[in-house]
Amino acid sequence: MPTSAAPTALSAAHTVLREVFGYEQFRGPQQAIIDHVVDGGDALVLMPTGGGKSLCYQVPAIVRQRAGLGITIVVSPLIALMHDQVGALHESGVEAAFLNSTLSYDEASDVERRLLRGEITLLYAAPERITTPRFLSQLDSLHERGMLSLFAIDEAHCVSQWGHDFRPEYRALTVLHERYAGVPRMALTATADATTRADIVERLQLQDAGQFVSSFDRPNIRYTIVEKKEVTQQLLRFIEREHSTPQGHDAGVVYCQSRKRVEELAQTLCENGFNALPYHAGLDAAVRQQHQDRFLREEGIIMCATIAFGMGIDKPDVRFVAHVDMPKNIEGYYQETGRAGRDGAAANAWMAYGLQDVVNQRRMIDESPASEEFKQVMVGKLDALLGLAEAIDCRRVRLLSYFGQASTPCGNCDNCLTPPAVWDGTDAARKLLSTIYRVQQASGISFGAGHIMDILRGKTSDKISQFGHQQISTFGIGAEFSEQQLRGVLRQLIAIGALAVDAQAFNTLQLTESSRAVLRGEVPILLRQATASAPASRSKRGASGSGSAAKAAIALEGGALRRFESLKAWRTEVAREHNLPAYVIFHDATLAAIAERQPATLEELQGISGLGARKLEAYGAEVLRVCTSA
Repeated sequence: MPTSAAPTALSAAHTVLREVFGYEQFRGPQQAIIDHVVDGGDALVLMPTGGGKSLCYQVPAIVRQRAGLGITIVVSPLIALMHDQVGALHESGVEAAFLNSTLSYDEASDVERRLLRGEITLLYAAPERITTPRFLSQLDSLHERGMLSLFAIDEAHCVSQWGHDFRPEYRALTVLHERYAGVPRMALTATADATTRADIVERLQLQDAGQFVSSFDRPNIRYTIVEKKEVTQQLLRFIEREHSTPQGHDAGVVYCQSRKRVEELAQTLCENGFNALPYHAGLDAAVRQQHQDRFLREEGIIMCATIAFGMGIDKPDVRFVAHVDMPKNIEGYYQETGRAGRDGAAANAWMAYGLQDVVNQRRMIDESPASEEFKQVMVGKLDALLGLAEAIDCRRVRLLSYFGQASTPCGNCDNCLTPPAVWDGTDAARKLLSTIYRVQQASGISFGAGHIMDILRGKTSDKISQFGHQQISTFGIGAEFSEQQLRGVLRQLIAIGALAVDAQAFNTLQLTESSRAVLRGEVPILLRQATASAPASRSKRGASGSGSAAKAAIALEGGALRRFESLKAWRTEVAREHNLPAYVIFHDATLAAIAERQPATLEELQGISGLGARKLEAYGAEVLRVCTSA
């Protein structure tokens, strides 16, 4: 049976929320989750990035520790996240620690001694450390003395092979249930479709756990997906138009598929006046750490990165996430875009994709050494993302539907704001498939997209002459279609499975069983009308002032704005002294509330959201000084 805290658990949780973290009310399902876990129940928590997952285990950890139930072990896969979360807990007056490779032998030994003495409320450690014989023996000692209160398994999707960030070491965490069956466990993640969710339950043996699934909607994020043309110029235009002011530019993340593209794009952004850094697994570990620290601690950094960057990044004021290459699946897309706008202010998720993205992703799945079952699941996940990219209706409805959530048009995606002109590509699709069929019949071999489009449009080339393809009956019958239109048709045919790409044969196009229905005209192919690109701006840091850097700014004026800027400058210095990101000291919203209230006494600071008892004691006098002198 799970161990239970005192009957006043709910009031104790509210006391912790108010006194330790400085908040008056729980958000969304937090209260139900915390009540369940405080009372000793197991839980599976799905909550979007920025929804307040950390409090769901931090509050129960403190409440249960105060009730004499012992220590909470937090499984976390990331060193940087451990450091910042422990730092944030220290700022709030909570005894927390981590065990990872950044500690010296003496430092780690000191943490272990404090752990065994019961002096720590939350201990963060990576899964591979937790399952070592040494650590398990320490947990055994705590358990025998009734000092093991809770296991919180963060980023729980890592346990699933169907998830977008599978980590085999998470599989060994089943030992926690087998060895400490009476200790409650909670698994938390921001992203898991039904398949991944079921795998988490099975792998972590959480069949009897309460499942708490929050809305996957992030209404403050605007989703925009554009056809890839000159992607570097498209990205520059996007940042200049949406995220630049005369004073600078917003913080953002730009995801690329290759390390080479990361390096090139970071350099190009710097050459165009943006403060950009590269991040990928090929960089020296010290360089990666330095770049990550700068991104977290400085304002207005743009990180160009592979997917090696991001999980656990807790920076609240990332105003945009851009993809210049299509992710592997819709879960990865959701997880990566979710790093924007964690503070609830307006943010953008922008992606450019094209036919080559589709071909590349299909090839990677086909060439994978994985089982056919795994490949089929991955194809399904990729198809869902292709469907989102090709959609002519609300992006958010499509995205939420994938996670099993019904919704209505959002009014805050590109398709809702500017409904695309649509053209019927059914005729073009039939002609394309017919051309592929006739070429294979005539030549006995397959060809790639460029050659097929040349035949259909009636273009002559050396290859067409070599194979005599100007004699094929479909030669030139699609002259009215532009190459851009035909590429759109090909993308959608691949997306619906009516066309396959043979990665083993130089990305040649192959008909499938589903091709027949399209050829017979039974499947309509509706596509967005291609639009001309605006000319690229050559100015460095767009001067329109209409970007979301301006929109997301705190709405303060006059003296309040001066106080806010002074408080931010003071916070930067404190954060630097403590070696922590500025938002760990105070969020912008807290500083804005202080600036607006213009407090003159410590009593007037009480009750401001995000200002708990420990922070009031530690910083109250300095905050008053800054406000008075601003």
